[in-house]
Amino acid sequence: MILTPTMERYVLHWGEMGSRWGVNRSVSQIHALLYLAARPMHAEEISETLNIARSNVSTSLKELQGWELIHLHHVLGDRRDHFEATHDLWEMLLTIANARKQREIAPTLSTLRKCVLDGSEESDIPAESLKRMQDMLDFITNLTTWYEQISRLPTKTLIKIMMLGATVARFVGK
Repeated sequence: MILTPTMERYVLHWGEMGSRWGVNRSVSQIHALLYLAARPMHAEEISETLNIARSNVSTSLKELQGWELIHLHHVLGDRRDHFEATHDLWEMLLTIANARKQREIAPTLSTLRKCVLDGSEESDIPAESLKRMQDMLDFITNLTTWYEQISRLPTKTLIKIMMLGATVARFVGK
């Protein structure tokens, strides 16, 4: 696959943004390439296009499959595995959000619950510290509940909610 200058800039920027979000640069660049690609690509083609070591491509593809952001495809007459990115942006967003929720938020909630429980049994913990831990637990619990409800809505509804922006405040009062 030949990248135009604009496509190359997109892929490089996606790699940079990925590294800022804690994702390996190569993983992000491969995801960007597969998102832009008009057809599924095999690992050798990805390696050649991005000038990334084949072993790095293989590892990155496994990570992207683990995040469920790319899918394996077979091509008749070709024994190699081909990969394609999810092109539905809402599906991609919710997939990433769900994976991050499982990997980051769930352990945080578990730790916060334990801290609040243990802290309530400690006689020397400052009341304000315990209250702040409880506030954080309540906040993340509420945010998680909101996410779970929102993520079940149909895409068309999500788009309408997004387009409402701050005007949604009219429906809930000030």
